[in-house]
Amino acid sequence: MTGLLAGWPVAHAALAVVTPDGVRYREGDTAHRFWLASVTKPLAGLAALVAVQEGAVELDAPVVGSCLPASLDAELPGVTLRHLLSHASGLAPDKLARAAAPGTRRIYSNAGFDLIGALVTAATEIPFAEYLAEAVFAPLGMRGAALDGSPARDGWASVDDLVPVLAELLSPGRVLDPATLAEAVSVQFPSLPGVLPGYGSQADNAWGLSFEIRAAKQPHWTSLENSPGTYGHFGQGGTMFWVDPAARLGVVALADEPFGQWAIDAWPVLSTEVLQQFG
Repeated sequence: MTGLLAGWPVAHAALAVVTPDGVRYREGDTAHRFWLASVTKPLAGLAALVAVQEGAVELDAPVVGSCLPASLDAELPGVTLRHLLSHASGLAPDKLARAAAPGTRRIYSNAGFDLIGALVTAATEIPFAEYLAEAVFAPLGMRGAALDGSPARDGWASVDDLVPVLAELLSPGRVLDPATLAEAVSVQFPSLPGVLPGYGSQADNAWGLSFEIRAAKQPHWTSLENSPGTYGHFGQGGTMFWVDPAARLGVVALADEPFGQWAIDAWPVLSTEVLQQFG
């Protein structure tokens, strides 16, 4: 690899740096489709927020009925879409089971995002993969993007597909109302402790509505030079993106090497270089 990707021990990687004025830099095969892993979650979250804007679902209405088993509804009374999007529902990481009371801990839950998909499907009567394509992929021109399974982890897209997502986050209007975005990137249920996957326990594991927020977390996969309001996501497939609202800058970097020490070492360095060169 050369340029900003120099030294990355991966077979394939690509990246783009985005500002409100457009793409400032591309590297690698930006048309190559990658498995997004958990970078799928914020895309699914965008679709859920569009459903909120359309009035199909509500952020603060209890998730009950066919989307939540009656036994679990009794254990997790009052769980809402807001809880699910911000990993504050109390659901276990990978099954529909109680691990904590709602709103008391930040438990990173794949099961919670599968439940979001079921909730949107029940409300719209459209399979979630189709709704995501209609609500997010089509209006943003993400021609190569697709959801092939779980809303938590089974998205596929290229860097070119994700560039318009970063553009929307930097200057909303095609998919999200500015007020919706402002709420989505604000900390939900502040001061909740929890584990940031790959980085350990955080006394204040800040999260927005499907976006992880940097805040004061340390260690972290972004740079110490990123502002506390930086938000984004990374995936166990070796994928990541962030938007720094203070710098008015975003970066997406996709690779096909599973998350590990290479990413822990490389991503903060990349983030620093992007901020220094383009911020």
